[in-house]
Amino acid sequence: MNHPRMASIGEFDPLHSTVPATKIEVSVSCRNLLDMDTFSKSDPGSNLSFFFFVQFGRTEMIDNTLNPDFVRKFVLDFFFEEKQNLRFDVYNVDTRSSNISKHDFLGQTFCTLGEIIGSDGNNCVTKYYILSLNGRTLWISAVSSSCFSSGIPGKKCGTIIFTAEELSNCRDIATMQLCANKLDKKDFFGKSDPFLVFYRSNEDGTFTICHKTEVVKNTLNPVWQPFTIPVRALCNGDYDRTVKVDVFDWDRDGSHDFIGEFTTSYREFSRGQSQFNVYEVLNPKKKGKKKKYVNSGTVRSTVVATAVVLCTQLNFTVAIDFTASNGNPSQPTSLHYMNPYQMNMYAMALKAVGEIIQDYDSDKLFPAYGFGAKLPPDGKISHAFPLNSNTDDPNCVGIEGVLEVYFQSLRSVQLYGPTNFAPVINQVARSAKEVTDGSQYFVLLMITDGVISDMVQTKEAVVNAASLPMSIIIVGVGPAEFDAMEELDGDEVRVSSRGRYAERDIVQFVPFRDYIDRSGNQVLSMARLAKDVLAEIPDQLLSYMKSRGIEPRPALPNTNNSQSLSLRI
Repeated sequence: MNHPRMASIGEFDPLHSTVPATKIEVSVSCRNLLDMDTFSKSDPGSNLSFFFFVQFGRTEMIDNTLNPDFVRKFVLDFFFEEKQNLRFDVYNVDTRSSNISKHDFLGQTFCTLGEIIGSDGNNCVTKYYILSLNGRTLWISAVSSSCFSSGIPGKKCGTIIFTAEELSNCRDIATMQLCANKLDKKDFFGKSDPFLVFYRSNEDGTFTICHKTEVVKNTLNPVWQPFTIPVRALCNGDYDRTVKVDVFDWDRDGSHDFIGEFTTSYREFSRGQSQFNVYEVLNPKKKGKKKKYVNSGTVRSTVVATAVVLCTQLNFTVAIDFTASNGNPSQPTSLHYMNPYQMNMYAMALKAVGEIIQDYDSDKLFPAYGFGAKLPPDGKISHAFPLNSNTDDPNCVGIEGVLEVYFQSLRSVQLYGPTNFAPVINQVARSAKEVTDGSQYFVLLMITDGVISDMVQTKEAVVNAASLPMSIIIVGVGPAEFDAMEELDGDEVRVSSRGRYAERDIVQFVPFRDYIDRSGNQVLSMARLAKDVLAEIPDQLLSYMKSRGIEPRPALPNTNNSQSLSLRI
């Protein structure tokens, strides 16, 4: 898995004229949560809602703990002159479903961004009680990090802790690899199952979690997979800031055994670009008790970090679900309904994502496909038909051109089925396979209303595509359950097929209903959707370049007013 994506919030209203004073990164931890699982501890995750309490981001889920420290952060634009209301909901995650109602509610808290930033002390640490009473949420009492109120009615469900820090402008990316030697044995019937946890130091001497590696099973000499992480996450641009690394032995019940720790800095880390840095892993308790104690093993690290501009052309492809489950397009109940006064959800998703990506596609020609329809004149079912009916040239001119042929197709084809994803993914993968030198990157947007019919073939297609310069965005529209889609979005578990795991996480799935503005403002709905589904594309592009050892090239002179994707790597 690549480094944890930061949950970006940005401006609430894209039409707002106020310029943010700064960007603030908020880290979230919880203590003493309610235990909702019978045979294990809760698996908490946190959601952040902003302003009018529309969901803007989620943390990752952490297994079997009542005291989680979430790695994924929330990045907010701070407006000094505005009251920015926040609500944090905490859930025990029971399934892979993205539907919040499927999980156990643990509690919530309300506050403002100003309260978090303005807490006592320079480190901006604020604690809140999480309360609930008979299933109903009460107002949450906020207290500073040095005091706690008492006598609050209701059941105490735990404490949520926020750490806030102003973000620097550092855009450097680091690719790191670590291995260890002769770690302490912690398992009675085996060796150890080691993993690393990285923390950056705060001004008050505390530490904030910023990365976790994967677990390497049953070894005292683990070699962890290389990972890519923003230098800003490690040290916020201060190369001499202390970075602490803890080494743990993983336990299924969440009570991971502490092996030892070491401290360093990013400047010291980066000295290992041509050779390994070696760190002693020390356990303070053992060191205090045993006179002959030397260490609990050693960790070696190497860093490859660059900070130059890479110019890459994005190629955007669209695939739209034309299965019968969408309903008759002539009926208002249909997800494909051609309303003369407003866009349907398919058109909104297409326009929201496409209008941003098209700025990085110089020719503005977008291949557009449909899947799951019977085509005239013989009624043959197709799972990758060009919307413009031109098999030799499926390109459409601009997003408006894609929308035009989308509506034309609704009038000429018969919605049918099944919902097969693999043909379209393989179609784009064939194009991506022809250009693997880093000059081009392919983004496939798939919009669908239901469950995938060819999941086995789709997983294999995703695993194959993960080795190519390609990303897949899946937007679910309508009220259906999209649990199966979560399996393709490899944020938690990498997609696998026939024993092979995807090299990279290339799929981002979101249900559009989570981004609908309650007031009916389509502009806001589209802005929220685009911001979230496109957030992972730069990191996915960079992960491909790093995995192939592709060196950045200088930007070419802009002779045709085209734009390229500029990223620091």
